[in-house]
Amino acid sequence: MASILIHTCCAPCSTYTVDFWREQRHELSGYWSNPNIHPFDEHRQRLQTMEDYARSIGLPLIVASGFHPEDYFQAVAGHEMQVERCRYCYTLRLSHAAAAAKREGFDAFTTTLLISPYQDQEWIRQIGQETQAKAGVRFLYQDLRPGYRRSREMAREAGLYRQRYCGCRYRDRRQKTEDRR
Repeated sequence: MASILIHTCCAPCSTYTVDFWREQRHELSGYWSNPNIHPFDEHRQRLQTMEDYARSIGLPLIVASGFHPEDYFQAVAGHEMQVERCRYCYTLRLSHAAAAAKREGFDAFTTTLLISPYQDQEWIRQIGQETQAKAGVRFLYQDLRPGYRRSREMAREAGLYRQRYCGCRYRDRRQKTEDRR
């Protein structure tokens, strides 16, 4: 059994992910650091949903102090309108999670991003391994996309706020048209 810090991008992606790692008999805590989510009201709503969900399932949640979108803007500077900005965003968030895992004494870290068919799994795997080497804490890669449909069902059953976009300021805002409860 290992202690794992799970970077949480949102509560819906946490549903199946947390269940998966718990079934492996790991001790889990969540970690919230998502300076990419815009606007602030969206960030606040996702964080509140994550905090409520974590409480409801007994998942300790570490929340990075403050909302620092400037970290995100600095990380993606020069790549704002290119798909490569996602790589920089993954690096930012996974490096925050790895540093927190190391600081808090976890055996490993991972991310809920691994459940999404909309995220680049190869980039996440590579960045996780690079971050693991730099931070000195193991990155657990598991392709959780087969559980994506179940995670959506679990989110609906739990009445969780489900967004239509990753949160990136540079994504087409028309994708986020309504709360999909």
